[in-house]
Amino acid sequence: MKFSAVIFSLLLASTGAFAPSSIQNHVKVAPGLPTVSQFSSPLMVPVTKSASALQMAAAAPAEEQSFGQKAFKVYSRTASIATTLFPVWTVIFTAWALKSPASFDWFTTDYFTGALAALMLSMGITLTPADFARVGQRPNAVLMQFSLCYAMMPVLALALGKAFALDPALIAGMVLVGSINGGQASNLCTYIARGNVALSVLMTTATTLGAIFMTPLLCKGLLGAVVPVDAAGIAFSTIQVVLAPIALGMTLNSYAPKFVNAILPFAPVVGVVSTCLLVASAVAQVVEPILNAGLSLQLPVLLLHLVGGLIGYMLPRLTGFGEVACRTMAIETSMKSSAFGFLLAKLHFGEYAARVPSAVSVVWMALTGSILAVVWRNIPVGAPAKFDRSLKEKYPPFDAKKFFAKLTGKKSE
Repeated sequence: MKFSAVIFSLLLASTGAFAPSSIQNHVKVAPGLPTVSQFSSPLMVPVTKSASALQMAAAAPAEEQSFGQKAFKVYSRTASIATTLFPVWTVIFTAWALKSPASFDWFTTDYFTGALAALMLSMGITLTPADFARVGQRPNAVLMQFSLCYAMMPVLALALGKAFALDPALIAGMVLVGSINGGQASNLCTYIARGNVALSVLMTTATTLGAIFMTPLLCKGLLGAVVPVDAAGIAFSTIQVVLAPIALGMTLNSYAPKFVNAILPFAPVVGVVSTCLLVASAVAQVVEPILNAGLSLQLPVLLLHLVGGLIGYMLPRLTGFGEVACRTMAIETSMKSSAFGFLLAKLHFGEYAARVPSAVSVVWMALTGSILAVVWRNIPVGAPAKFDRSLKEKYPPFDAKKFFAKLTGKKSE
């Protein structure tokens, strides 16, 4: 009973962490182009028809603001800084876990699963069915990134594992890291890098839902002869930890918007703490193998995220996508949900060492994504309207009637 209360509180408090808020408005673009829905900054409180507490506090003159309103403004600024510096906290908690792994013994598998589900819920609570409708209208970028996530990254992981002559169990762990979905922290890094946050959320959603069938399929196909893999167990865990929280989040967003708006301002800090605990817990459980592996494991895991991100940028660039979309796809491809990979390895892989690459990946994934975000933030990019126009010209909306007419050789009306 006590555990259930803790997990329920964590689910509510973590909502909204590392994911942008609800759609605010529609921005007008050049004549002849459709309006483009844009998400708010993940570091800001969402704008809704009913003014939030933060908006009310900001609107009131400074001399008329109550102590609570002033305190809330200070909290909001502090929360923004704390959320932006999440890679720093990741490094601190990692060092803590390596130095004193016993400090995180209390964070058991049940708590680990609950915290991970809370982060999935944080993404689902910002989504509506309309988001999926937009993917269907212009799925090119999402399909490109989906291929990078579930085709290029698993192959790259397998190639790096063999190139560095890793043990079979470590190769299995590498491939698992390459075969899981994109992480929620990618949404925040995309915002920092001046990428397309709305597109980032849609890509993360697509790969997260795709993990239900792609992760067990890839693990069974690539690793079946290396170590025993419980494909059915992986599929069940993916549904339990990924699909259910997203569905719950979308339901709350649709039927309890006032409740969602009330808890979002307080969510980011708790979300940062949850993520740091996930990182520290994963590292603390495999401290000895991480320290013993040395560069022979650290280097291939680092290269998996770094090279994967670079390919995730160059391939879309070569196929005609704009700078904003390329940055977004690079970060989405590089930043995997390593904590989820660690959970799957712990629950369903027969070899203990198979979970080590996921633990190492948790750190390198966050650092690589942060570096890419900071570098790109200091490189100017064109206005989003120009990107959307370029994307429309090169990849027009999908028209099923024209597609099948072209496929059959018939002229469409």
